[in-house]
Amino acid sequence: MSDSSGESQRLPQTDEEWRERLSDEEYRILRESGTEARFSGEHVDRTDEGVYKCKGCGTVLFESETKYDSSCGWPSFYAAEDANIETQTDTSHGMRRIEVRCATCDGHLGHVFDDGPQPTGKRFCINSVALDFEPADE
Repeated sequence: MSDSSGESQRLPQTDEEWRERLSDEEYRILRESGTEARFSGEHVDRTDEGVYKCKGCGTVLFESETKYDSSCGWPSFYAAEDANIETQTDTSHGMRRIEVRCATCDGHLGHVFDDGPQPTGKRFCINSVALDFEPADE
């Protein structure tokens, strides 16, 4: 597996290997489709330039230029690196939503809604715990 920075790493193949790679909270969100508490994540208010990568595998998911303040309590983006995400219907908790997952490692990232700003009209509502931030080169 190779991410867009040219790094290469082997993806965990077993549940035990995922538990070794991730913290308990990262595992709960990425592997068990959990959700972090609103306004608790380190990336909610981040405004630095750079890229957001999957915490599970390092795949680039979002560019900082697409991040905006939606006041929902989670980092929000109006666009994703489409080839690096997958979506599927999520009917958990008595709701019908579109879940966003990493296309490389199948980690749960959050959900996408149709109430975002232009040019896409999308709001990718993503758990901070599922993301690593890589600052732009200065």
